[in-house]
Amino acid sequence: MSPMLPERKQILVVDDEPNLRRVLRAQLERDGYDVHTAEDGEQALALLHEHHIDLVITDLRMPKLDGMELLRRVTALEDPMPVVMITAHGTVDTAVEALKTGAFDYITKPFDQEDVRTIVRKAVRTQDLSATEASRPSLVAGLEGGRYGIIGQSPSLLDLYAVLDRVADTPTTVLVTGESGTGKELVARALHENSSRRDKPFIKVNCAAIPRDLMESELFGYERGAFTGAVGSKPGRFELASGGTLFLDEIGSIPVEMQVKLLRALQESEFERVGGVRTIRVDVRLVAATNTDLKKEIAAGAFREDLYYRLNVVPMRLPPLRERREDIPLLVSHFVRKFDARLRKNVTGIEPDALNALLEHPWPGNIRELENVIERAVLFCDGDALRASDLPSELHRTPEPPQAVASAARPAAATSPGATDGLKEQVKAAMSRLERELIVKALEQTGGNVTHAARLLKISRKGLQLKMKELGLRERDERLDS
Repeated sequence: MSPMLPERKQILVVDDEPNLRRVLRAQLERDGYDVHTAEDGEQALALLHEHHIDLVITDLRMPKLDGMELLRRVTALEDPMPVVMITAHGTVDTAVEALKTGAFDYITKPFDQEDVRTIVRKAVRTQDLSATEASRPSLVAGLEGGRYGIIGQSPSLLDLYAVLDRVADTPTTVLVTGESGTGKELVARALHENSSRRDKPFIKVNCAAIPRDLMESELFGYERGAFTGAVGSKPGRFELASGGTLFLDEIGSIPVEMQVKLLRALQESEFERVGGVRTIRVDVRLVAATNTDLKKEIAAGAFREDLYYRLNVVPMRLPPLRERREDIPLLVSHFVRKFDARLRKNVTGIEPDALNALLEHPWPGNIRELENVIERAVLFCDGDALRASDLPSELHRTPEPPQAVASAARPAAATSPGATDGLKEQVKAAMSRLERELIVKALEQTGGNVTHAARLLKISRKGLQLKMKELGLRERDERLDS
């Protein structure tokens, strides 16, 4: 909820073997994560309700509720998190099926610590990058002035819907461009779900989250012994997506040396795994996305021109929110309903002055930024309609006069060290006040339940308790949580 609160990632480890839970917990805590554990899927679902979990690592075979059913339950959540499956060598086929169902990756027992570390970092990095994009819509989104699960009726979106109508059920490659937070993944999912491939896998890869030296094995897979740590063979994302759709987000992050192999795979629909000699043929519909100007990357020698033209068969540009301000009331209405239900409030609308402030804001973070603002505003709202005072201060701040702006723009050398230190202290005090306000409000909203307040604030219970102690709220914590 708040970027200023501590952000240790929280991982849920689910396995019916106590020793494996202990080993994974010890390693992940050494790597700096907060770890929760569960012995079966039912216990895991309860913990998902109690805590804000960033990643689930689960065994496939467990009593009560197995890993596959847990995966299905997680992917059905409004804001799903990555799921990594743990599997024995004899059940790799089931793990591959889990990947096609929506699992992020899998690790095999006995597992290599470095392999676990790499997969976890990749999953967490992917989740962080996804947090800058527009979240997937709720099931009612189509009733709120939009189509294909995309909310809006501005001219630019009407043009987008027209292109979707024409190309959704074709094998044609699409390149989606737009700033972060505009909803590029929503378009990719719309292309898949409105095609004859809808019952086949939709495989997403955020290329910016993959280390350069792992990109080839990520896309094309590898054979046993291909490199140190390759104790078995593993299919790549192209192979997993066969028959369905492969979505390559942040396509501009692919290293130049890998772009030749990607181009060949697109043109020939075939490739070899790393360390393999057998040619694998696939039937994949590719959707790529980028928030960078690929033509500038071509001019700089960072992106191949032939690959660009192979990707850019059908270009689709998603406009930034500042270019479609007429859609803001529809988006606000959707997010108010979404967070009113999630936070169990009674907010049903927004006052005109608050809506005007939202309409005037430039929204550099686009729809994702708007969503975060509305979530915080609904939390802080004490009435049945959002007011301007419920919004962050930067949304209703009076513009500074030119003299003040010019003064602020002077070089740092013109400011005395004492004044700089004073400004830092003012900023620190303001952040502490806002942190305190967020925590107190979250505690009020959850009836003083520290665990639920931590989940609302998207931090661990321990992290919240440390922050409360720092802000002098410890007595309140003990009193409310008793």
